[in-house]
Amino acid sequence: MPIFGSRPSGDAATWEPQAADSRLAQTAGADPAGVFTSDLSVSEYVLLGEAGFEPLGFVVGSSIYHVGLQVGRWAQNQELQVLSQAMYNARELAMTRMQAEADHLSADGIVGVQLRMQMYAWGQSVLEFVATGTAVRHLSGQGAHRAPDGRAFTSDLSAQDFFRLIAAGAVPVAFVLGTCVYHIAHQSAMQALRQAGQNQEMIQFTQGVYEARELSLTRMQAEATQARSSGIVGVSVAVSNHVWGEHATEFLATGTAIRRLGDEHRLPETSPKPTFTLGLDA
Repeated sequence: MPIFGSRPSGDAATWEPQAADSRLAQTAGADPAGVFTSDLSVSEYVLLGEAGFEPLGFVVGSSIYHVGLQVGRWAQNQELQVLSQAMYNARELAMTRMQAEADHLSADGIVGVQLRMQMYAWGQSVLEFVATGTAVRHLSGQGAHRAPDGRAFTSDLSAQDFFRLIAAGAVPVAFVLGTCVYHIAHQSAMQALRQAGQNQEMIQFTQGVYEARELSLTRMQAEATQARSSGIVGVSVAVSNHVWGEHATEFLATGTAIRRLGDEHRLPETSPKPTFTLGLDA
């Protein structure tokens, strides 16, 4: 079973549009006189400061990818590995370019990572994968919160969850993912007739969906191990059909890999605690 756990390499992985250089050069991370940009709300900005971090700049990575073609056997459950590899590579290219922008700003991490996909009118098989987030730096300037490889951590946690994680003495390592595009077998006409009017489990469908979901979760877990983390929080599994028809489905597992820090990095007990207020307005 391929893990698809290696980052893209070569010129394509490090390429950045020249326009990004001029934008980043004027942000707070690259120029002390520059302004920071972020997708943080006011509450998230304040809470980030309470955790000891400052925003540097809004960072973006993008990849427009042509997804190839692979046909599954009509009556067989099977992974479409060509499509799985394509969907993984496209997302990793976007993530790698977002991280490259954070490196320009000497960031310790990227918070609020969002990974989305969109189509254009050029054709159904052409998809854009976009990764966005806010590059941040710890006020201590020690770099202790970076990932074990020395680069900025990535995390899709909310600012509230990020604060709680830091307060507990842990830190994000990487936004990790696992994907599997899977062909679910068709039913024959005789199978459909035998099941008409009966309550019964669809064993073939259950087995296919179960295996596809497990493949995506296993690959996400392999990424976390490769990133030298101790665990994953905020795991979710999304299911999408995209452009391949009703029997080819992508299972995408995502989460934030974390690791423990020393007690000296834990927030003081006197730090303000996030609160939730429920209004009485109808």
